[in-house]
Parts: sequence; C-alpha cells; structure tokens
Amino acid sequence: EEEEPLPEDELPEHLRPQPKLHFDPSNIGDPEELLKMSKKGRTLMMFVQVKEELSPEQAEDVTKLWQGSLYNNHIQAERYMVDQRRAIFMFKDGAQAWEAKDFLIEQQELKECSMENKVYHGRFTPEGQEEYRKTAKKKPKTKSKKKKEEL
Repeated sequence: EEEEPLPEDELPEHLRPQPKLHFDPSNIGDPEELLKMSKKGRTLMMFVQVKEELSPEQAEDVTKLWQGSLYNNHIQAERYMVDQRRAIFMFKDGAQAWEAKDFLIEQQELKECSMENKVYHGRFTPEGQEEYRKTAKKKPKTKSKKKKEEL
C-alpha cells in the first residue's frame, strides 16, 4: 500500500521546502527585509515585556488586548505569559512578526520586544525615544509639494 505524498502545506515545518527568496538588489541595505522574507511560512517567537509599573493582572490584560488587535489586523499570534510582565507571541508565519513588532513598539505599555536576537524598545521608553530620533535622522526628507496658487 503506497501512501500519497502530503501537500507542502501539510508537511511538518522541518520538511517543508525553504521559501524562494526574491533577491532585490535595491534592498541590499535592509537586512531586516531579507530576514523577514526568509522567515515567511516559518514559526517565529517574539518575547514581549511590558513596563514595570503594570501589575501582573494589567500585563495579562494588555497583552491579551494586543493579541486581539493583531488578530483584527489578520496577524495570527498565540500568546503565552512566561513571567509576571513577560509574554511570548508565537507567529505561525514569521514574516508577520515584523508587522506585529511595528504595532507593539508604538504601544505605551510596552517596555521592549525581542526576536531573532534583536531587541526593539517601546517608543515611550527613554531607549525607544533615542532609537526613534536616530532613525528619523537617517530617513531622507521628502520634498514638500508646492502649494497650488489661488486663481
């Protein structure tokens, strides 16, 4: 009795073929984009830590709220509380983790989140404000549009 081979999406993760990376030379300076593409379809875990001012109950509630907000934005994440103010968000599609990170660092209650050995500080922390200032300086300024003249 020969069994039919399983479709790719039903194979265990370690047996699935690696996603085809579409190399774009214009993105050579963006290693995060390359990492994001390499994690597409792979499970990825992100550690999230809320600020110390929050009680353990508030930490549970706020991470639950974040999980719901991500879900409403079509980002599937499982949440596991691992400490009083620390949680793991597990993404079945690792590429979605970077969108989630962009959302989470904008949250006032977030202290930091980390994935792939890189720590991202919340925007409302002193470290996060410093990081934001540095990235704002690097971004090229867009030319302002000329105002239409009134006739």
